Amino acid sequence: MSFQIYRDKWGIPHIRAGSELELAYAQGVNVALDRGWQLEVERLRSKGVSAAALGKEYLEWDKFARRSKLDETAINCFQQLDSDTREWLCEYVKGVNSALGKNKNTAFEKHAIEPQAWEPWTPISVWFSTHILMGGFPSKIWREELIQRLGEQYLDYFTSEDLWRAESNGWYIPPSKTLSGKSIQAGDPHRVIELPCCYQQVHLSCDEYTVLGFAIPGIPGIAHFGHAGSVAWSITNAMADYQDLFFERIYQKGDAYYCQGPKVKSL
Repeated sequence: MSFQIYRDKWGIPHIRAGSELELAYAQGVNVALDRGWQLEVERLRSKGVSAAALGKEYLEWDKFARRSKLDETAINCFQQLDSDTREWLCEYVKGVNSALGKNKNTAFEKHAIEPQAWEPWTPISVWFSTHILMGGFPSKIWREELIQRLGEQYLDYFTSEDLWRAESNGWYIPPSKTLSGKSIQAGDPHRVIELPCCYQQVHLSCDEYTVLGFAIPGIPGIAHFGHAGSVAWSITNAMADYQDLFFERIYQKGDAYYCQGPKVKSL
């Protein structure tokens, strides 16, 4: 692989490669060197095995991750990718695996663990684990619990936001409205303060394109905030309702499991 990584005075990596696949590999190398511990934690979380390495306080998350089948769903998604996207993802993972463990910090020693190799679908699994709680199902589960405890007539007392009142911070100002004559775009990810940060500022460049923005460690490319010359993008969270809940009664008969239902509820 032929690539170069240059860090400016702020420590921001600027990665240059000849092709898109080489760039994906180089980005994997860079994130493994810069965020090795974070990658290992995210891998453990996405597989639902973090408690084994980090302590019993992570057990509830592990149970949730396994019940939600995050890793299994990621495998299925990976198998459905077109060949070009799958190859791009695999090159990123190859880069991650080539640099894992080369820049360890004290966290590995503290927890007495070694970073493990990533599977080709691990970035998808990490994407699921870092985004699943941004959906609408937690509030739906909360509403159902409230109904069961107090009654449906009390829902409005505990509702602070719904689809009609939801507001967020996504802005675009056209050139005709600015003094500079240039567009202004802004987005708000609605993230809590995290250490390490869930984003990594990076500049990616190859013969096909050049892009600068915030990558998610463990995910190739730049998904949420970035710009590539005359094109820019950002995200925000506007409480979109894209999940449905199904309540089912599951029972075991011999070695098999059966669903008696489902009981469908509109929450």
